[in-house]
Amino acid sequence: MKISDKLAAKQTFSFEIFPPKGELPLEKAYEVAGSLAAHKPDWISVTYSAGGSGNSENTVDIAEAIEKRLGTTSLAHLTCMGATAADVDRYAGRLEAAGVQNILALRGDRRPDRDVVDFEHASDLIAYLRQAHPDFCIGAACYPEGHVESPTEESDFEALYKKQEEGADYLVSQLFFSNEDFYRFREKCLRHRIKLPIVVGIMPFTSVKQIQRMAFNCGASIPAKVVKRLVQAGDDPQSQAQAGIEYACEQLCDLAANGVDGLHVYSMNKPSIADAAASALASCGYLDE
Repeated sequence: MKISDKLAAKQTFSFEIFPPKGELPLEKAYEVAGSLAAHKPDWISVTYSAGGSGNSENTVDIAEAIEKRLGTTSLAHLTCMGATAADVDRYAGRLEAAGVQNILALRGDRRPDRDVVDFEHASDLIAYLRQAHPDFCIGAACYPEGHVESPTEESDFEALYKKQEEGADYLVSQLFFSNEDFYRFREKCLRHRIKLPIVVGIMPFTSVKQIQRMAFNCGASIPAKVVKRLVQAGDDPQSQAQAGIEYACEQLCDLAANGVDGLHVYSMNKPSIADAAASALASCGYLDE
């Protein structure tokens, strides 16, 4: 089923899984996906790593297994940095053959060893998919605190509007730690004529080092209330992780209550995070468990 149809009908709830590379066997990834599917999410997204990371080929296999083994809608990521149109056609063809109807179209990270080939921006990929593979439901990324490479807020919204005009069906947000940042972003989207449904992406912080990486790589600001949670957790890794999961669950309940279009949990291949998120939303009355 297309995610756009789900979003038109209800406030959605979904998870993300990333394919195995190195120490995570493919069968283990299927096991993790099964744990996520047990909560009956509206979909499970599967990330894609290009540029020789070794796990992009597994994206289709896992997405197909989610659809056929688990009976859950899957969303396959696709990054276009360094890709040719032929690369995209091959990948899209595999998804079509696997019965996967949903793609999240992303640019991907810039790297010195990866030159732009046929797609400079995610909007270019969206335009190509809409023309060459029109049956796909296409999602796109958005950044409540602005993309780290955007020189101005205005340019950020111009890029987002272009994704909409090129054929994106909905948006999925980058992680954030202040819901107020998202609510301001949602209002600004309307002022910039962006009318697509916006699924909010929430990732629990699990350690001081992890949240520092998030802030640097994603440009996510760290509110004082998050810093206080970490200080209260002390140096114990388990306490830090628990503080992050509890904070994310509070975010999710508040977002659900404020009528966001969808809730997407970056569960980092940890079923315990998915369990906590689903339990929190059930206790808040926004999810049947």
